Amino acid sequence: MRRAVRQRLTILGLAAPAYVWLALTIFLPLSAMFYFSFLTLVPWGTREASFTLGQYAAFFDKSVYRVNAWRSLQLGLHVTLGCLVVGFPAALILAKHVRGRWREALFLLIVLPFWSNGLIRTFSWTMVLRRDSLVDRGLHAIWAGAPSIDLLFTYPAIIIGLVHAYVPYMILTCYISLQAIDDSLVEAGRSLGASPVTAFLRITLPLSLPGVLAGVVLIFVPAIGSFMEPRILGGTNSIMLGTIIEDQFMALNNWPFGAALSFIMLGIVLILMAASYPLLRRHGQGF
Repeated sequence: MRRAVRQRLTILGLAAPAYVWLALTIFLPLSAMFYFSFLTLVPWGTREASFTLGQYAAFFDKSVYRVNAWRSLQLGLHVTLGCLVVGFPAALILAKHVRGRWREALFLLIVLPFWSNGLIRTFSWTMVLRRDSLVDRGLHAIWAGAPSIDLLFTYPAIIIGLVHAYVPYMILTCYISLQAIDDSLVEAGRSLGASPVTAFLRITLPLSLPGVLAGVVLIFVPAIGSFMEPRILGGTNSIMLGTIIEDQFMALNNWPFGAALSFIMLGIVLILMAASYPLLRRHGQGF
């Protein structure tokens, strides 16, 4: 009995600093912003604020906020699908078809974006997606009649920038699931007459779903709130709920409304997570 108590105290002592740190860095700022969202203004200095629900009511009163919230959800969906299309085949090749130092070299290329500043990565895409860029000139040198690459300040440019930023998450989560699949299962399916496509659809894909779902969550949630990539790459197409929230904090100094929009977005994410929870619970631990 005493041994069990000592073990629990030891575990509590080791885990307590992490929980305290999370409480201070996550829940405390969130609590402060949640408090601000019910105020008429930020009570800096001698200004007096009163409680109100008007910040939340404004979201439902003006259609511009609902429209941009929907656009943000669409952006998150498109970015997630783009990362899945690019990331899952890359993870499959890494897990099942590449060995030795080639795998290490490819992993280095995958994690390389994490070693550079996100702002630099985004601005570098403006040099690629604009008309008369080096890529555009190289394409015309090879094919004189090729159409010009002029995607800058368009919605596809935002998708490209965000997919480039988040696709490593999809590759790494899918790789972990694919690496854990026993190759003998696929070989057994092939020996029983399954074609390569059937073996993939009936064995590999279902067993890799935990990694796919983890990647979807890691990408969709931050993508819908992104503001830097849409601002730089989107031009007039950059207005999303994330950029509106940034404007409320940085340009208009309207912290209560920005906080209210932030928690509305958080509520939307929680609702979507709750709706998808049965699927996540079913496939989250594999088949």
